[in-house]
Amino acid sequence: MPQTNHLSFIDTDKLRIGYEESGPADAPPVVLVHGWPDDVRTWDYFLKPLRAAGYRVIRPYLRGYGPTRFLSDTTPRSGQLAALGADLMSFVDALGLQRYSLIGHDWGARAAYIAASQTPERIAHCITLSVGWGTNTPDQQLSLQQSRNYWYHWFFATGRGEDELVRDRRAFARFMWNTWSPSWSFAESEFTNTAASFDNPDWVDICLHSYRHRWGFAEGDPAYAALDAKLAQTPRIMVPTLMLHGAEDGANHPVTSEGKEKLFGDAYRRVLIPGAGHFPQREKPDEVIGEVMAWLAR
Repeated sequence: MPQTNHLSFIDTDKLRIGYEESGPADAPPVVLVHGWPDDVRTWDYFLKPLRAAGYRVIRPYLRGYGPTRFLSDTTPRSGQLAALGADLMSFVDALGLQRYSLIGHDWGARAAYIAASQTPERIAHCITLSVGWGTNTPDQQLSLQQSRNYWYHWFFATGRGEDELVRDRRAFARFMWNTWSPSWSFAESEFTNTAASFDNPDWVDICLHSYRHRWGFAEGDPAYAALDAKLAQTPRIMVPTLMLHGAEDGANHPVTSEGKEKLFGDAYRRVLIPGAGHFPQREKPDEVIGEVMAWLAR
């Protein structure tokens, strides 16, 4: 059977989500969720091995990215973590996925943790990259090193940071790629093919709100108040979870994902990827895919 990869759309209560899908429709589904500033191209290396292993591969564009659009002009352009998690859960509901595996990076990892914490019976395997669970509240303790890494979070809380993002979003995103992954020499085409997704009309608003809300500088969308209250308790995740972290990550220092075992009630494994920065799935795809395929085959 030929395995195509094409752009499709599906509506949830708030979004028309663009997503790429390939592999047989009746195969076990794996949903791959990208982060910031990134898009579904971050998973291109994963398509061939996942399809060869017999999986259905589904890659949605987050709110504010690529072809994904809000259904209403009046919906708040929230980037809060609860919104990202709720979007993911609504997306798999709309697709009718009763049980699936989940791979998420950065914002996508946060969404994956939220979905795994709220609907564990639906998720066969959870795999996250570059973000540890339990790093989702404004009062979390940060080292001086990590506070320096998060400079852009607080920069976005200022008018100057907003102006910078509005003025040249691509230059800002490129600076993140360069500084978060110091050993990675990415091709110009790799960046530009992804950066097209940042032209989404809601991208800037969602980026700014995401980081402002994360530290208490912006109000959340009341639609997610109940979920936010649950997440503030950092619920234990009862799904077999693999956490992969680049040893040279310049956004989330590897120490931020250490010592999280107690937050998981099922199998949990954390692996450092040597020589990788914040985008290990792009920088060290063979090593990451090896770990991913072994975890999915458990």
